[in-house]
Amino acid sequence: MEYLFILQQALIWIVAIYWVYQFVISLCSFVKVKDKPLLVDKQHKFMAIIPAHNEESVVGNLIESLKKLDYPDELYDIYVIADNCTDNTAKVAKEAGAIVYERFDDKKKTKGFALQWFFNKKIEEDAPYDAFCIFDADNIVDKNFLNVMNKKLCQGEDVVQGYKDIKNPSDTWVSAGYAIFYWTMHRFYHLARYNIGLSPLMNGTGFMVKFDVIKPEGWNTKTLTEDIEFSLKRIIKGKRLGWAKDAIVYDEQPVGFKQSWIQRERWTVGHMQCLKEYTGPLAEAVAKNKTVMNFDGLLYLLGTAPMMVLTLLLVILNVVLFATGEMELFDFIIQILKYVIPTVLVLPFMGMVVMYLEKKEIRPMLKGLLLYPVFMGSWLLINIKCLFKRDTEWKKIEHNNSKKIEEI
Repeated sequence: MEYLFILQQALIWIVAIYWVYQFVISLCSFVKVKDKPLLVDKQHKFMAIIPAHNEESVVGNLIESLKKLDYPDELYDIYVIADNCTDNTAKVAKEAGAIVYERFDDKKKTKGFALQWFFNKKIEEDAPYDAFCIFDADNIVDKNFLNVMNKKLCQGEDVVQGYKDIKNPSDTWVSAGYAIFYWTMHRFYHLARYNIGLSPLMNGTGFMVKFDVIKPEGWNTKTLTEDIEFSLKRIIKGKRLGWAKDAIVYDEQPVGFKQSWIQRERWTVGHMQCLKEYTGPLAEAVAKNKTVMNFDGLLYLLGTAPMMVLTLLLVILNVVLFATGEMELFDFIIQILKYVIPTVLVLPFMGMVVMYLEKKEIRPMLKGLLLYPVFMGSWLLINIKCLFKRDTEWKKIEHNNSKKIEEI
């Protein structure tokens, strides 16, 4: 049984080093950095792009918030890609003032395919835009969004993720779990890395890309998580992404556990697709470029689903050692508590810390904080399920929250 102890110690060290690294990086969110100087002083022209599948109940509110942006009307156009719609999405979008492109393709249904189709047209016609921003149809956008992104362009940044806040954080414990998760990622992952010259990641919606970036090959993604895929491809090329905490977009999150499971299962499958496609190229980039940014990108890819599985394997290994009499009861209890205590106590505590730092109200979120370990623990079950059975079919998440920007 000696080999089991060796394996146990190896797993403990791997997991410990990973989390120590993440903790040290997260502290960099407190680093104060100077604002970058402007390289040019210009108001750029933007496309605001909304891929939408059967979103007639919410897309009008997004377009309304975009039309109220504090940015010259003649310097941005609003496009809606009505993708395989069977409802009145196209009609609602046109009546709200958007330019609508309708697309029908029974085989290629994901957001990535819709964007690829749209950008192929815009690249071919050499559309007169400097940059574009992508939003989900359920979003609403803060009035200063384009002002902030324009400044980032003037500072020389060409791919920038905005601050993805939540429309409905306190609706249910599920939407609260999403909110705490995103606020934590914004503060301790994206901001921390941006502060020290590493790369944040795209976050699904509310990001800006300089048009020239995609002109050589279009929007060429093939996984279910096109945002992460695009980010990793940039990192492999040695290009870091920017972060704009003042460019705020409000996103609707699922309120039911079943919908949440379906959405997070899609994300997990997409992450596993990225693992297959980009682990090798990222490892080659680490060896070739020898930069911390490439290593950090590789660690992100290896550190989500794989790290959860390693932690579970460590728990199972402890159970085997105890069941075979190779571990005393006291030692077994100590080992299990090492996982139970951080899950049950540290996660809600970290949630409270993040909410304090991000100036979010804690009282409406108390139920979500208490059940946050359940939310994150269910993600472990999703990862395990996806190891054995992966559903690669895109499934729509219903959006019904009709809040307007004035209500946020």
